[in-house]
Amino acid sequence: MSDRAGVGGVGLAAVLDEDGVGTSRHVFERVGAVADAVLYEGYLLYPYRRSSPKNRVRWQFGVLLPRDWVERDGPVVPGIAGSADSWYQQTECLLRAPRADDAVVRVRVRCLQMQDKQVEAADPDGRYRPVESLRTADGTTHLSFEEAVPRETELAMPLRELLLGGRTALVGAPAGTDAEELPGGAGRTVRRRRELRAVTTVEAEPLAPELYRLRVRTENTGAVTDPRAPRTQALRQALLATHTLVGGDGLEFASLIDPPEDLVPHARGCRSAFTFPVLAGPPQQGRTGAVMLSAPIILPDWPQVAPESPGDLHDAAEIDEILTLRTMLLTDEEKAEARATDPRAAEILDRVDTMPREVFARLHGAIRSLAPAPSRSGTERPAWWQEGGDAGLSPATDTVLVDGVPVGGGSRVRLCPRVRGADAQDMFLEGRTAQVAAVRHDVDGSVHLAVTVDDDPAAELHGWYGRFHYFRPDEVQPIGDSDGPGPVHSPRPQSPRPPERPADRPEEGRFDGCP
Repeated sequence: MSDRAGVGGVGLAAVLDEDGVGTSRHVFERVGAVADAVLYEGYLLYPYRRSSPKNRVRWQFGVLLPRDWVERDGPVVPGIAGSADSWYQQTECLLRAPRADDAVVRVRVRCLQMQDKQVEAADPDGRYRPVESLRTADGTTHLSFEEAVPRETELAMPLRELLLGGRTALVGAPAGTDAEELPGGAGRTVRRRRELRAVTTVEAEPLAPELYRLRVRTENTGAVTDPRAPRTQALRQALLATHTLVGGDGLEFASLIDPPEDLVPHARGCRSAFTFPVLAGPPQQGRTGAVMLSAPIILPDWPQVAPESPGDLHDAAEIDEILTLRTMLLTDEEKAEARATDPRAAEILDRVDTMPREVFARLHGAIRSLAPAPSRSGTERPAWWQEGGDAGLSPATDTVLVDGVPVGGGSRVRLCPRVRGADAQDMFLEGRTAQVAAVRHDVDGSVHLAVTVDDDPAAELHGWYGRFHYFRPDEVQPIGDSDGPGPVHSPRPQSPRPPERPADRPEEGRFDGCP
């Protein structure tokens, strides 16, 4: 069984139709780059070295652990957050099938299987002993570390059978051991994998003529020897970065973020747990598509990898440039450790070291469009977030009363973040003075003041490209000597930016969707 050819070889043939995985592979490969980005999200972080503290706490998304370990202190609380450890992952979505008798549902379950890489030194008596690192005669350093092997299972089931009862298939992975001799007889590298036990159940139920709710549930069915074992030990029996692709023949899926109006009540009835399903594939108009990507991270419909991105383990164009520059600045010793840490880290270094100048130049970001984007229904989306886009809102001139004083663009305030609900970035600014740039309204009707801090040497630059700190009106105090709202001085007009629904505490000025 190859790394990518199906995790659950046992029982798989029973659920594949006669044409095997050819059709599903054709459908799913259109989202391959995005799905791979999800698979390796957080796999290894800059500076890509074993010694880095953030690479010692790994596997944070889509982790399905044995149930007895997860629930040792009580049942898990369902939610869409794929960063929470669980023993199952459930996707519910809506599909339309004009001819249910001929429709086929296709599911691809993908995950990583942890693999221990142990370096062993050769003793004179021919025995091997485990070591943390070993330098061979050719000058190469070899490190013990945890790797991961990609696994995936293909399932294909007639819709009519799913309506009669759920179908369950094994989606685990076998145990295995591989040994590789090191140069000059210095030792060997042994890679060991624990067995993964898991099943996926697919069910469907009718909701209306030609409309069905599909449920895909993947469960870790393994058991740990010690439920009180540390997480690092339990991870050896976990499905990592678990996510699901759902497609089919003779059917289409409806967006759950922006469903067609007639399907809104049904979309609200879908209950996904520890995952977030979105339409995927080449961007298109409309609110339906051929593939759903159910990922442990929150994505928009039609997620795409930026075309400027040169390879895996980088996010989008802006972060690519930062990571590339930082990787270039690693010392030779740091690069050697990164190469010894993981083969994927070595690939990143090779890519950076050989990157053509024109490829690097493209990493400096890109403006897709300054015009309102078309909605999924094909009509122009109202630009309510742009100045003048909504007759009732004007961020630059709107004011809000704070202690009876109108506060708006140009006002000076003192920052008083709340004790509860404020993050560290806000608390660091307590007592500082700031200038209000705009009054922003979010999609929930909440009001936030966009401010630049007076003694921030980059305040003028932040005002130019529109990156602000955000505070609620009850978190500021008007400064007595202020003349009230006035002009906001900025060297250039701010570019319009799309809205982003903030959390309870906007994160470091990210409320307005800054890249």
